[in-house]
Amino acid sequence: MTTRTFRITVRGVFDDLTPEQLAELRARAADHDVLFAAFTPEGHLSYDVDARAVFTFRFQDTGEAEEDILDATERAEERARAWLDERGYGHKNLRSQSEDLSQAPLGKRQRRANRSATG
Repeated sequence: MTTRTFRITVRGVFDDLTPEQLAELRARAADHDVLFAAFTPEGHLSYDVDARAVFTFRFQDTGEAEEDILDATERAEERARAWLDERGYGHKNLRSQSEDLSQAPLGKRQRRANRSATG
């Protein structure tokens, strides 16, 4: 069976942060810049609390069947929630979006490479 790769984005809003928590987030902002965002098994967090109180976690997971994306999404949400709760960061409006890369349309270069390989 083929392994499927899932990309899960978990978004939310920081809520009721203390001045100390805001200072901590600002101090670590360079580590969480959206310019370095990547989908990783551990999850990558990006935010800019000076612009808006929103955050995004990006997770990559795998499964063998199409329905495994549901479990992967649940795991991603749990990891995001755990990261926030461990640090005492209040949050709200947590929501996720998942993509099965095996179902994603091929880009122009990928289509061209496939034609070259088969013909």
